[in-house]
Amino acid sequence: MGVGAGTSFGQGSTQLSVFGGGGSAFNQSYLVLGVGANYYVLEGLGLGLNFESWFGNTPGIYKLTPSAQYVFTQVPTVQPYVGVFFRRVFIENLSDLNSVGVRGGAYLPVGPNTHFGLGGVYESYLNCNESSYHSCSDFYPEISFTISF
Repeated sequence: MGVGAGTSFGQGSTQLSVFGGGGSAFNQSYLVLGVGANYYVLEGLGLGLNFESWFGNTPGIYKLTPSAQYVFTQVPTVQPYVGVFFRRVFIENLSDLNSVGVRGGAYLPVGPNTHFGLGGVYESYLNCNESSYHSCSDFYPEISFTISF
């Protein structure tokens, strides 16, 4: 087991997240802020929920994302992970969108119960009309820093 892997991704451990960055939608730029939590129901198997809000332009965008993730804690120096998610996107004055996605990457231990994560995400919007939206699927990088307790 890697340094801190047993406690960071062990049964009963919790990870809280606060995140921010930039995003674009409808040919406009947004400030993205969010919060989330992940709870490990079994060694390596976490269930999570994130909420994010997109600020600074119209329409307003809000996203709610339940997810499941498995971290391979058996690997000694790096903990690979895979996950799936469902996302509900609430868009002011437009129909809501649903999407599903997969993610994968690896966590690198950087200290007690702290990990740096690097990976990729593929997301596909359901019942998406490409004439209204630039694209109905997306691939993007994922960078994280987690503190577990």
